[in-house]
Amino acid sequence: MMKSTIYRKYIIIGLTLLPVVFSACKKNKVIPEAKAVTVPQPGTGTNTKQTPTTDRRELTNDSLFLYAQQIYYWNETLPTYDVFDPRTYKGLSTDLANFNNELFNITKYSTFETVPGSSSPKYAFIRDENNSNGNQSSIASTQASVDLQDIGFDMGILNFQGYGDNNNYQLYVKGVYTNSPADLAKITRGTRITNIGGQSIGTNFNAEVGVINGVLNGSLTSTTVSGVRTDGTVFTNVPLKVTKYTSSPVFTSKVIDQGGKKIGYLAYARFSVLTVPNDNNPSDSRIDPVFAIFAASNVSDLVIDLRYNGGGSVQAAEYLLNLIAPANTTGVMFKETYNNTMKSGNATILANQPLKGADGKFVYNSAGKLLTLANVDWSDAGNVFNFSKKGPLNGVKNIFFLVSENTASASELLINCIKPHVQSVKLVGQTTYGKPVGFFPITLDKHYSVYLPSFESKNSRGEGGYYAGIKPDYADVGENSLFDDSRYDFGDPRESYLNKALSVLAPVAPSVLASRSSSVGQGISATPAKLMRTNFSNDNMGAAGMVETRYRLKN
Repeated sequence: MMKSTIYRKYIIIGLTLLPVVFSACKKNKVIPEAKAVTVPQPGTGTNTKQTPTTDRRELTNDSLFLYAQQIYYWNETLPTYDVFDPRTYKGLSTDLANFNNELFNITKYSTFETVPGSSSPKYAFIRDENNSNGNQSSIASTQASVDLQDIGFDMGILNFQGYGDNNNYQLYVKGVYTNSPADLAKITRGTRITNIGGQSIGTNFNAEVGVINGVLNGSLTSTTVSGVRTDGTVFTNVPLKVTKYTSSPVFTSKVIDQGGKKIGYLAYARFSVLTVPNDNNPSDSRIDPVFAIFAASNVSDLVIDLRYNGGGSVQAAEYLLNLIAPANTTGVMFKETYNNTMKSGNATILANQPLKGADGKFVYNSAGKLLTLANVDWSDAGNVFNFSKKGPLNGVKNIFFLVSENTASASELLINCIKPHVQSVKLVGQTTYGKPVGFFPITLDKHYSVYLPSFESKNSRGEGGYYAGIKPDYADVGENSLFDDSRYDFGDPRESYLNKALSVLAPVAPSVLASRSSSVGQGISATPAKLMRTNFSNDNMGAAGMVETRYRLKN
């Protein structure tokens, strides 16, 4: 994918559930489906062209536009139904292609979603749930990545980085999803690849880029790879196959001792659904042990590596914020603001969307009545979210975030919301993606999930609006002095971004830094590296779908 679309997928900022009396859906209940919108909605202008129809595609065309008129954050920029004429989007080869084309043209009315040269919106998207990782059994999607449930369906390699030039380069693995085929083959970030499927890698980039991309985008369902691991181990013709697996959001974590200071390092892949997403007492078996170790080691400073994290579950982001926050942190974490139609309770179209809880079950009130998204409180006062300190780590003072243009949404939320509550927050890397808006899923035709930006979030100081991204304090300008150095594994102090963060948090003598750079492993050159202008597919770098189903209800 192009830069503008890599991390727009599945990025959400959500809501928390106000304690109300309701009962979860029981087996003897009739399970409703989201309704198609077949009549004009109040306040949506002229709809003379919306004539009765039984055509399923036309009904979905209609619904997509009518939902946008009421819940899209920039809905006041949209024209009437008759001017937009949604049923004209029917000329492409598949229904999904037509809906995507319609969505793209809806978002063109907002200046915030248009990216020069891109044929898709910066934020909004539609996902066909029938093609999600969890619903597939044998054929991986070329858009596959590890999703919000931590289900992967690929070989597990995040991406590659080339060093050198087209006729003489070295290819390194940027990252590997845990428990994937590549991970089980002991391939890690920093592994140098010398051969894929019998084709030598490193002497003719134009001839070799096809097979390299094939590993990433699913066009190769099986192959073999040869190379050199970070410890110098040489491996030959190790088989890799596209496989379904369950991963973890933690790439790696460790405590780094530098200059007598204990610094906690966490490389976090995505904000996956918590293992225990209980609204009153959430926990997570992947991240809780990390912070227990940080606390036991008396860590006061953190380096959180989000350079490949495009977002995820807002509950997970909130949970991580509460783990990081110093002891006795209270008050506002963030606020959300919806459009005037929603704030005033006039988004009547939401009555067509049954309400689901965090467990995915339909929600009923104490009288057994099914609740819908029209029962949710979308007002400003009802969407203020506060800190609730979690975990044993209490003394965090300084945080460095390692970021890139792929750092988006919930990752940016984390950065923005922790700033007012610790001594210092610094960023190393590239300007982040820029997504201060969030959304919730709307279901159309039983299997299309539509994500329309519906609100903007701001931290306790009222800071937000980072549509152009959050700029780093120490910028990667593509030079050897500071760059995303894939020749080293996550957490290796020699890696350029991490080395910069450590050198500021805990300055050490130049001789210590020199000893690091001279102690490189096998296959890693100690000389400055020339980064290639690579053309690798990023299909499996997308964020792992995030569906937030925790809502505050009206009184």
